[in-house]
Amino acid sequence: MSRTELVERMVSFPDLSVLPREELEWLAAHGEVVAYGAGDTPFRKGDPIDRMFIVLSGHIAVHRDRGSGPRLVMEWRAGDVTGLLPYSRATVSTVDIGLDEETEVLTLHVEYFPEMIQQCPAFTTHVVHLMLDRARNFRSSDLQEEKAISLGKLAAGLAHELNNPASAAVRAAKLLLAGIPEADEAVRGLGRAALTDHHVDAIERLREACLAWPTPPPRSPVERSDHEDEIAGWLEQHGSDPGLAAPLADTALDVHALDEAASQVPADALDAALRWIAARCAIHSLASDVGSAATQIYQLVDTVKRFTYMDNLSAPEIVEVEEGLRDTLEVLSFKVRSKEADVRLEIEANLPKVRAVGSDLNQVWLGLIDNALDAIPNAGRIDVSACREVDRVVVRVIDDGAGIPEEVLPRIFDPFFTTKAPGQGTGLGLELVRRLLRRCRGEVTVDSRPGRTEFRVRLEAEQA
Repeated sequence: MSRTELVERMVSFPDLSVLPREELEWLAAHGEVVAYGAGDTPFRKGDPIDRMFIVLSGHIAVHRDRGSGPRLVMEWRAGDVTGLLPYSRATVSTVDIGLDEETEVLTLHVEYFPEMIQQCPAFTTHVVHLMLDRARNFRSSDLQEEKAISLGKLAAGLAHELNNPASAAVRAAKLLLAGIPEADEAVRGLGRAALTDHHVDAIERLREACLAWPTPPPRSPVERSDHEDEIAGWLEQHGSDPGLAAPLADTALDVHALDEAASQVPADALDAALRWIAARCAIHSLASDVGSAATQIYQLVDTVKRFTYMDNLSAPEIVEVEEGLRDTLEVLSFKVRSKEADVRLEIEANLPKVRAVGSDLNQVWLGLIDNALDAIPNAGRIDVSACREVDRVVVRVIDDGAGIPEEVLPRIFDPFFTTKAPGQGTGLGLELVRRLLRRCRGEVTVDSRPGRTEFRVRLEAEQA
């Protein structure tokens, strides 16, 4: 392609056609046309960036792997300008840049940039605007993707937390349905017995004795087993089914109450009465289990609802820092238990509120505490505290992990920087924390040494 043809090719692109022709001629004179094949990768993550690209034909795609496989985040076609741009501080590629089809580009090495800025002011202005737009698009994409990753972690923890009460509710409901026929048969047996009012009163007192405890009596496993064996022996001596001992042993009933009932209820009606009482106690216990499980699920969903500010607009409002910290610890409770972590929360009395986007602030607490959990060993300790310092609310997250190496510490808030293994860290968590705090006029700092890392968040206190 001759220089004249190259200039004509650039003039054919709408974004470049408005630029002075002499500037395009300068680019054509100092640049180099390079042809790539489909599947080529001009830059890989970590490669040094030293050239600007003007796409003449084909397609350039940017993919980023955040641990779940490459994902397309940006692309350029004929007429677009990409690669290293003037005034950019980029030195290495943070993403893989690949080609889906045969592509031809005009490249300009970074050594020509100072002269280009002098000779091509209109083109330089054009690419600076492109750089700002590109940074804005990347930041927006990063924010949404990091939030999606955090939401995935939240969903995984929520699934674990919901599994136990949900399974308990299903199990109790099945046993409850299975126990209804037994209760019906026991009622029919009582109906066939010729019971006087005196007998009915004795049976009712026995039933009340069973249900006298709102929860099972505080017996150790050994005590509970001995108690069940004692009731089973009594039932066998009186010609009743020893299998009734299990539901009766979980109540306040003892052999003295059984002896009293046996002395007042005819022998032929005693077995039916005990079957009815055992079924009644079992149904009561299972219904309580279902209610308890449903309450746990409701409370957990309510916590997540508060944590995400589901019913609120994404706008600054008056926010309770303590509530957000407690909700975050509840959301992370499964991870806390899995690491056997000792997490302590200390909140100053009458802590002022702050003005922030509530969901953003909870995203900050989630990022900092989740990182602390990753940093500590099993059975490690994390201290979370919040207090007032003059006109600020200061939240501290302190862990007893290995600490952040001194040479790494200045870079931990840089985009895409991570010390975690590939696929385990995105390098955007702390950068997102700082970005979200800036939106609510807050700041985050860190001090670290072996055995103690402290992140401090400072927020403006809302005046009463």
